[in-house]
Amino acid sequence: MNEFAETKETQETTVLSEVAVKKIAENQEAIQPETPEAVFPLREAHNLVSDLMKPNPWIYWADFLFSSLVGWIAFFTALRSSLFSLWQIGAYVIAVLALYRVAIFVHELAHLKKGTFKTFRVAWNFMCGIPFMIPSFTYDGVHNDHHRRDVYGTHEDGEYVPFATRKPIGMVGYVLLSFLIPLVLLMRFLLLVPLSYLMPFLRKVIWERASSLTIDPSYKRVENAIRNDHNWQQQELAAFLFAATVVSLILLDVIPIDVLVLWYLVATMVFILNSLRTLAAHAYRNPGEKPMSHAEQYLDSVNVPGNPLITPLWAPVGLRFHATHHLFMSMPYHNLGKAHRRLINGLGDNTLYLTTVRSGLWDALRRIWRESSQATETSKKGLHHQ
Repeated sequence: MNEFAETKETQETTVLSEVAVKKIAENQEAIQPETPEAVFPLREAHNLVSDLMKPNPWIYWADFLFSSLVGWIAFFTALRSSLFSLWQIGAYVIAVLALYRVAIFVHELAHLKKGTFKTFRVAWNFMCGIPFMIPSFTYDGVHNDHHRRDVYGTHEDGEYVPFATRKPIGMVGYVLLSFLIPLVLLMRFLLLVPLSYLMPFLRKVIWERASSLTIDPSYKRVENAIRNDHNWQQQELAAFLFAATVVSLILLDVIPIDVLVLWYLVATMVFILNSLRTLAAHAYRNPGEKPMSHAEQYLDSVNVPGNPLITPLWAPVGLRFHATHHLFMSMPYHNLGKAHRRLINGLGDNTLYLTTVRSGLWDALRRIWRESSQATETSKKGLHHQ
Protein backbone atom coordinates (compact mmCIF):
# COMPACT_ATOMS: atom_id res chain seq x y z
CA MET A 1 0.00 0.00 0.00
CA ASN A 2 2.83 2.35 0.89
CA GLU A 3 4.40 1.55 -2.49
CA PHE A 4 1.42 2.86 -4.43
CA ALA A 5 1.28 6.11 -2.44
CA GLU A 6 4.65 7.16 -3.84
CA THR A 7 3.71 6.85 -7.51
CA LYS A 8 4.81 10.25 -8.81
CA GLU A 9 8.17 10.31 -7.05
CA THR A 10 8.93 6.72 -8.04
CA GLN A 11 8.09 7.41 -11.68
CA GLU A 12 10.62 10.23 -11.71
CA THR A 13 13.23 7.95 -10.14
CA THR A 14 12.47 5.20 -12.64
CA VAL A 15 13.08 7.53 -15.57
CA LEU A 16 16.35 8.65 -13.99
CA SER A 17 17.39 5.04 -13.34
CA GLU A 18 16.58 3.85 -16.84
CA VAL A 19 18.58 6.67 -18.40
CA ALA A 20 21.53 5.94 -16.12
CA VAL A 21 21.35 2.21 -16.76
CA LYS A 22 21.31 2.72 -20.53
CA LYS A 23 24.44 4.83 -20.26
CA ILE A 24 26.38 2.31 -18.23
CA ALA A 25 25.00 -0.92 -19.75
CA GLU A 26 27.46 -0.98 -22.65
CA ASN A 27 30.45 -0.66 -20.33
CA GLN A 28 29.08 -2.47 -17.30
CA GLU A 29 31.91 -4.97 -17.09
CA ALA A 30 34.48 -2.21 -17.23
CA ILE A 31 33.10 -0.48 -14.14
CA GLN A 32 32.93 -3.61 -11.99
CA PRO A 33 35.81 -3.11 -9.53
CA GLU A 34 38.13 -5.90 -8.52
CA THR A 35 37.70 -4.88 -4.88
CA PRO A 36 34.13 -3.56 -4.60
CA GLU A 37 34.28 -3.53 -0.80
CA ALA A 38 37.00 -0.89 -0.98
CA VAL A 39 35.28 1.17 -3.67
CA PHE A 40 31.54 0.98 -2.93
CA PRO A 41 30.53 3.88 -0.62
CA LEU A 42 28.99 1.71 2.11
CA ARG A 43 29.48 4.21 4.93
CA GLU A 44 28.10 7.08 2.87
CA ALA A 45 25.11 4.97 1.86
CA HIS A 46 24.38 4.02 5.47
CA ASN A 47 24.50 7.64 6.60
CA LEU A 48 21.93 8.55 3.94
CA VAL A 49 19.34 6.01 5.10
CA SER A 50 20.11 5.37 8.78
CA ASP A 51 16.79 6.92 9.86
CA LEU A 52 14.73 4.45 7.79
CA MET A 53 15.33 1.27 9.81
CA LYS A 54 12.27 1.33 12.07
CA PRO A 55 9.22 -0.68 10.90
CA ASN A 56 5.78 0.92 11.17
CA PRO A 57 3.33 -1.65 12.62
CA TRP A 58 0.33 0.28 11.25
CA ILE A 59 1.58 -0.11 7.69
CA TYR A 60 2.29 -3.82 8.20
CA TRP A 61 -1.13 -4.56 9.68
CA ALA A 62 -3.11 -2.42 7.23
CA ASP A 63 -1.32 -3.87 4.19
CA PHE A 64 -1.51 -7.45 5.44
CA LEU A 65 -5.18 -7.35 6.53
CA PHE A 66 -6.38 -5.52 3.41
CA SER A 67 -4.50 -7.88 1.06
CA SER A 68 -5.75 -10.92 2.99
CA LEU A 69 -9.36 -9.71 2.90
CA VAL A 70 -9.23 -8.99 -0.83
CA GLY A 71 -7.47 -12.27 -1.56
CA TRP A 72 -9.84 -14.56 0.32
CA ILE A 73 -12.97 -12.76 -0.86
CA ALA A 74 -11.71 -13.15 -4.43
CA PHE A 75 -10.88 -16.82 -3.76
CA PHE A 76 -14.41 -17.67 -2.63
CA THR A 77 -15.92 -15.50 -5.37
CA ALA A 78 -13.99 -17.56 -7.94
CA LEU A 79 -15.12 -20.73 -6.20
CA ARG A 80 -18.81 -19.80 -6.44
CA SER A 81 -18.74 -18.29 -9.94
CA SER A 82 -19.68 -20.09 -13.14
CA LEU A 83 -16.83 -22.09 -14.66
CA PHE A 84 -14.59 -19.95 -16.90
CA SER A 85 -16.92 -16.96 -16.59
CA LEU A 86 -15.45 -13.47 -16.59
CA TRP A 87 -16.34 -13.22 -12.90
CA GLN A 88 -14.40 -16.37 -12.11
CA ILE A 89 -11.36 -15.46 -14.21
CA GLY A 90 -11.24 -11.94 -12.76
CA ALA A 91 -11.66 -13.20 -9.20
CA TYR A 92 -8.94 -15.82 -9.75
CA VAL A 93 -6.45 -13.20 -10.97
CA ILE A 94 -7.22 -10.93 -8.01
CA ALA A 95 -6.94 -13.86 -5.58
CA VAL A 96 -3.55 -14.83 -6.98
CA LEU A 97 -2.10 -11.32 -6.83
CA ALA A 98 -3.52 -10.47 -3.40
CA LEU A 99 -2.61 -13.78 -1.76
CA TYR A 100 0.82 -13.68 -3.40
CA ARG A 101 1.37 -10.33 -1.71
CA VAL A 102 0.24 -11.79 1.61
CA ALA A 103 2.54 -14.81 1.19
CA ILE A 104 5.58 -12.59 0.55
CA PHE A 105 5.21 -11.14 4.05
CA VAL A 106 7.06 -14.29 5.17
CA HIS A 107 10.16 -12.48 3.93
CA GLU A 108 9.51 -9.62 6.32
CA LEU A 109 8.89 -12.06 9.17
CA ALA A 110 12.36 -13.48 8.57
CA HIS A 111 13.94 -10.04 9.01
CA LEU A 112 11.90 -8.36 11.73
CA LYS A 113 13.79 -7.94 14.99
CA LYS A 114 13.82 -11.09 17.07
CA GLY A 115 10.91 -11.25 19.49
CA THR A 116 8.88 -8.47 17.83
CA PHE A 117 5.62 -8.60 15.84
CA LYS A 118 4.57 -11.79 17.67
CA THR A 119 0.84 -11.28 17.11
CA PHE A 120 1.47 -10.37 13.48
CA ARG A 121 3.40 -13.63 13.03
CA VAL A 122 0.52 -15.66 14.47
CA ALA A 123 -2.01 -13.81 12.30
CA TRP A 124 0.07 -14.36 9.17
CA ASN A 125 0.36 -18.08 9.84
CA PHE A 126 -3.39 -18.30 10.47
CA MET A 127 -4.38 -16.33 7.33
CA CYS A 128 -1.73 -17.58 4.90
CA GLY A 129 1.09 -19.74 6.20
CA ILE A 130 -1.07 -22.65 7.37
CA PRO A 131 -3.66 -22.59 4.52
CA PHE A 132 -0.91 -22.61 1.88
CA MET A 133 1.31 -25.12 3.71
CA ILE A 134 4.14 -22.58 4.12
CA PRO A 135 4.21 -21.86 7.88
CA SER A 136 6.75 -19.22 8.78
CA PHE A 137 9.25 -21.68 10.29
CA THR A 138 9.98 -22.94 6.76
CA TYR A 139 11.66 -19.60 5.99
CA ASP A 140 12.78 -18.46 9.42
CA GLY A 141 16.51 -18.91 9.92
CA VAL A 142 16.99 -20.35 6.44
CA HIS A 143 16.63 -16.95 4.81
CA ASN A 144 18.82 -15.25 7.41
CA ASP A 145 21.68 -17.55 6.39
CA HIS A 146 21.22 -16.25 2.84
CA HIS A 147 22.35 -12.83 4.09
CA ARG A 148 25.41 -14.04 5.97
CA ARG A 149 28.69 -12.97 4.37
CA ASP A 150 30.22 -16.42 4.77
CA VAL A 151 27.17 -18.15 3.26
CA TYR A 152 25.70 -15.95 0.50
CA GLY A 153 26.37 -17.34 -2.96
CA THR A 154 28.12 -20.46 -1.66
CA HIS A 155 27.03 -24.09 -1.74
CA GLU A 156 25.60 -23.62 1.77
CA ASP A 157 23.16 -20.96 0.54
CA GLY A 158 19.82 -22.64 -0.13
CA GLU A 159 18.49 -19.52 -1.87
CA TYR A 160 21.25 -19.26 -4.43
CA VAL A 161 21.91 -21.29 -7.56
CA PRO A 162 24.53 -19.98 -10.06
CA PHE A 163 22.05 -19.92 -12.95
CA ALA A 164 24.17 -17.47 -14.97
CA THR A 165 27.00 -20.00 -15.13
CA ARG A 166 24.82 -22.95 -16.15
CA LYS A 167 22.60 -23.92 -19.08
CA PRO A 168 19.43 -21.82 -19.53
CA ILE A 169 17.31 -24.96 -19.32
CA GLY A 170 18.01 -24.97 -15.59
CA MET A 171 15.98 -21.79 -15.17
CA VAL A 172 13.12 -23.27 -17.19
CA GLY A 173 13.10 -26.35 -14.99
CA TYR A 174 13.12 -24.21 -11.86
CA VAL A 175 9.98 -22.34 -12.98
CA LEU A 176 8.21 -25.53 -14.06
CA LEU A 177 8.75 -27.05 -10.62
CA SER A 178 6.11 -24.57 -9.42
CA PHE A 179 3.46 -26.97 -10.74
CA LEU A 180 4.63 -29.65 -8.28
CA ILE A 181 5.42 -27.57 -5.19
CA PRO A 182 1.82 -27.20 -3.86
CA LEU A 183 1.28 -30.97 -4.04
CA VAL A 184 4.68 -31.68 -2.46
CA LEU A 185 3.91 -29.29 0.40
CA LEU A 186 0.49 -30.86 0.91
CA MET A 187 1.99 -34.34 1.09
CA ARG A 188 4.77 -33.13 3.38
CA PHE A 189 2.33 -31.92 6.04
CA LEU A 190 -0.55 -34.33 5.45
CA LEU A 191 1.46 -37.58 5.28
CA LEU A 192 5.01 -37.08 6.54
CA VAL A 193 4.06 -35.37 9.79
CA PRO A 194 2.07 -38.32 11.22
CA LEU A 195 4.55 -40.82 9.72
CA SER A 196 7.46 -39.06 11.39
CA TYR A 197 5.85 -39.50 14.79
CA LEU A 198 5.26 -43.17 14.11
CA MET A 199 8.83 -43.54 12.81
CA PRO A 200 10.98 -41.07 14.81
CA PHE A 201 14.05 -41.53 12.58
CA LEU A 202 12.14 -39.58 9.90
CA ARG A 203 12.08 -36.40 12.03
CA LYS A 204 15.72 -35.55 11.33
CA VAL A 205 15.38 -36.31 7.62
CA ILE A 206 12.23 -34.17 7.28
CA TRP A 207 13.85 -31.27 9.13
CA GLU A 208 16.96 -31.36 6.96
CA ARG A 209 15.37 -32.05 3.57
CA ALA A 210 11.70 -31.04 3.69
CA SER A 211 11.35 -28.04 5.99
CA SER A 212 12.83 -25.14 4.04
CA LEU A 213 11.56 -22.76 1.35
CA THR A 214 14.67 -22.70 -0.84
CA ILE A 215 15.55 -22.91 -4.52
CA ASP A 216 18.46 -25.35 -4.21
CA PRO A 217 17.08 -28.92 -4.01
CA SER A 218 20.36 -30.14 -2.48
CA TYR A 219 20.06 -27.77 0.49
CA LYS A 220 20.39 -29.45 3.88
CA ARG A 221 18.96 -27.49 6.79
CA VAL A 222 21.14 -27.48 9.90
CA GLU A 223 19.66 -28.26 13.28
CA ASN A 224 19.93 -24.72 14.68
CA ALA A 225 18.63 -22.91 11.55
CA ILE A 226 15.83 -21.20 13.47
CA ARG A 227 15.54 -17.61 14.68
CA ASN A 228 12.03 -16.68 15.81
CA ASP A 229 9.85 -19.73 15.24
CA HIS A 230 10.90 -22.01 18.08
CA ASN A 231 7.25 -23.14 18.12
CA TRP A 232 7.78 -24.76 14.72
CA GLN A 233 6.37 -28.08 15.90
CA GLN A 234 3.06 -26.40 16.76
CA GLN A 235 3.02 -24.73 13.35
CA GLU A 236 3.72 -28.09 11.71
CA LEU A 237 0.91 -29.76 13.67
CA ALA A 238 -1.49 -26.93 12.77
CA ALA A 239 -0.67 -27.36 9.07
CA PHE A 240 -1.28 -31.11 9.36
CA LEU A 241 -4.62 -30.61 11.12
CA PHE A 242 -5.74 -28.04 8.56
CA ALA A 243 -4.81 -30.26 5.60
CA ALA A 244 -6.34 -33.35 7.21
CA THR A 245 -9.58 -31.50 7.99
CA VAL A 246 -10.00 -30.11 4.48
CA VAL A 247 -9.22 -33.42 2.78
CA SER A 248 -11.54 -35.30 5.15
CA LEU A 249 -14.41 -32.88 4.49
CA ILE A 250 -13.87 -33.32 0.76
CA LEU A 251 -13.91 -37.12 1.06
CA LEU A 252 -17.10 -36.88 3.11
CA ASP A 253 -18.70 -34.65 0.46
CA VAL A 254 -19.14 -31.86 3.00
CA ILE A 255 -17.22 -29.44 0.83
CA PRO A 256 -16.63 -29.80 -2.93
CA ILE A 257 -13.31 -30.92 -4.37
CA ASP A 258 -13.39 -27.62 -6.28
CA VAL A 259 -11.94 -26.05 -3.12
CA LEU A 260 -8.80 -28.17 -3.42
CA VAL A 261 -8.55 -27.64 -7.17
CA LEU A 262 -8.79 -23.86 -6.83
CA TRP A 263 -6.30 -23.92 -3.95
CA TYR A 264 -3.86 -25.78 -6.19
CA LEU A 265 -4.36 -23.40 -9.11
CA VAL A 266 -3.90 -20.31 -6.94
CA ALA A 267 -0.88 -21.75 -5.12
CA THR A 268 0.74 -22.84 -8.39
CA MET A 269 0.43 -19.39 -9.92
CA VAL A 270 1.77 -17.81 -6.73
CA PHE A 271 4.84 -20.06 -6.93
CA ILE A 272 5.29 -19.32 -10.65
CA LEU A 273 5.24 -15.57 -10.01
CA ASN A 274 7.65 -16.00 -7.14
CA SER A 275 10.01 -18.15 -9.22
CA LEU A 276 10.18 -15.47 -11.92
CA ARG A 277 10.72 -12.79 -9.27
CA THR A 278 13.46 -14.92 -7.70
CA LEU A 279 15.25 -15.27 -11.04
CA ALA A 280 15.13 -11.48 -11.35
CA ALA A 281 16.39 -10.89 -7.80
CA HIS A 282 20.08 -11.71 -8.35
CA ALA A 283 22.65 -11.99 -11.10
CA TYR A 284 23.55 -15.52 -9.88
CA ARG A 285 27.12 -15.29 -11.16
CA ASN A 286 28.99 -16.78 -8.19
CA PRO A 287 29.94 -20.45 -8.83
CA GLY A 288 29.77 -21.10 -5.10
CA GLU A 289 33.38 -21.87 -4.21
CA LYS A 290 34.01 -18.73 -2.17
CA PRO A 291 31.89 -16.33 -0.08
CA MET A 292 31.20 -12.78 -1.22
CA SER A 293 31.71 -9.51 0.61
CA HIS A 294 28.82 -7.22 1.53
CA ALA A 295 29.44 -5.01 -1.51
CA GLU A 296 29.81 -8.02 -3.79
CA GLN A 297 26.47 -9.34 -2.56
CA TYR A 298 24.88 -6.02 -3.44
CA LEU A 299 26.44 -5.94 -6.92
CA ASP A 300 25.19 -9.50 -7.48
CA SER A 301 21.63 -8.42 -6.62
CA VAL A 302 19.02 -6.52 -8.62
CA ASN A 303 16.76 -3.47 -8.21
CA VAL A 304 13.71 -3.14 -10.46
CA PRO A 305 11.98 0.17 -9.61
CA GLY A 306 9.85 -0.35 -12.72
CA ASN A 307 6.29 0.85 -13.01
CA PRO A 308 4.91 1.80 -9.55
CA LEU A 309 1.55 0.20 -10.37
CA ILE A 310 2.63 -2.95 -12.24
CA THR A 311 5.99 -3.93 -10.73
CA PRO A 312 4.68 -4.36 -7.14
CA LEU A 313 2.25 -6.96 -8.49
CA TRP A 314 5.07 -9.42 -9.32
CA ALA A 315 7.62 -8.08 -6.79
CA PRO A 316 5.44 -7.09 -3.81
CA VAL A 317 6.31 -5.95 -0.30
CA GLY A 318 9.45 -4.07 -1.32
CA LEU A 319 11.14 -6.92 -3.20
CA ARG A 320 11.53 -4.85 -6.35
CA PHE A 321 14.32 -3.12 -4.41
CA HIS A 322 16.09 -6.40 -3.67
CA ALA A 323 19.63 -5.10 -4.12
CA THR A 324 18.95 -2.24 -1.71
CA HIS A 325 17.51 -4.82 0.68
CA HIS A 326 20.82 -6.70 0.55
CA LEU A 327 22.61 -3.50 1.53
CA PHE A 328 20.28 -2.96 4.49
CA MET A 329 18.56 -6.24 5.30
CA SER A 330 16.92 -4.87 8.47
CA MET A 331 15.19 -2.02 6.65
CA PRO A 332 11.37 -2.47 6.58
CA TYR A 333 9.84 -2.95 3.16
CA HIS A 334 7.86 0.28 3.27
CA ASN A 335 11.07 2.36 3.40
CA LEU A 336 13.06 0.63 0.65
CA GLY A 337 11.67 2.85 -2.13
CA LYS A 338 12.59 5.98 -0.20
CA ALA A 339 16.06 4.60 0.50
CA HIS A 340 16.52 3.78 -3.19
CA ARG A 341 15.72 7.37 -4.19
CA ARG A 342 18.00 8.84 -1.55
CA LEU A 343 20.91 6.69 -2.66
CA ILE A 344 20.46 7.56 -6.33
CA ASN A 345 20.23 11.26 -5.64
CA GLY A 346 22.48 11.52 -2.58
CA LEU A 347 25.56 9.40 -3.24
CA GLY A 348 28.56 11.38 -4.38
CA ASP A 349 29.19 8.71 -7.02
CA ASN A 350 26.16 6.51 -7.70
CA THR A 351 27.65 4.66 -10.70
CA LEU A 352 28.17 1.37 -8.89
CA TYR A 353 24.79 1.63 -7.20
CA LEU A 354 23.05 2.01 -10.54
CA THR A 355 24.68 -1.10 -12.02
CA THR A 356 22.09 -3.19 -10.16
CA VAL A 357 19.08 -1.41 -11.68
CA ARG A 358 16.95 -3.14 -14.32
CA SER A 359 14.11 -1.50 -16.23
CA GLY A 360 11.67 -4.36 -15.66
CA LEU A 361 11.12 -8.07 -15.18
CA TRP A 362 11.78 -8.85 -18.83
CA ASP A 363 15.03 -6.88 -18.77
CA ALA A 364 16.24 -8.76 -15.68
CA LEU A 365 15.29 -12.18 -17.07
CA ARG A 366 16.72 -11.39 -20.50
CA ARG A 367 20.09 -10.47 -18.99
CA ILE A 368 20.48 -13.61 -16.90
CA TRP A 369 19.32 -15.75 -19.82
CA ARG A 370 21.91 -14.09 -22.08
CA GLU A 371 24.70 -14.60 -19.55
CA SER A 372 23.68 -18.22 -19.09
CA SER A 373 23.69 -18.77 -22.85
CA GLN A 374 27.09 -17.11 -23.21
CA ALA A 375 28.51 -19.23 -20.38
CA THR A 376 27.21 -22.37 -22.09
CA GLU A 377 28.77 -21.36 -25.43
CA THR A 378 32.09 -20.55 -23.75
CA SER A 379 32.05 -23.94 -22.05
CA LYS A 380 31.36 -25.69 -25.37
CA LYS A 381 34.21 -23.83 -27.09
CA GLY A 382 36.53 -24.75 -24.24
CA LEU A 383 35.69 -28.42 -24.58
CA HIS A 384 36.07 -28.20 -28.36
CA HIS A 385 39.61 -26.77 -28.08
CA GLN A 386 40.75 -29.42 -25.61
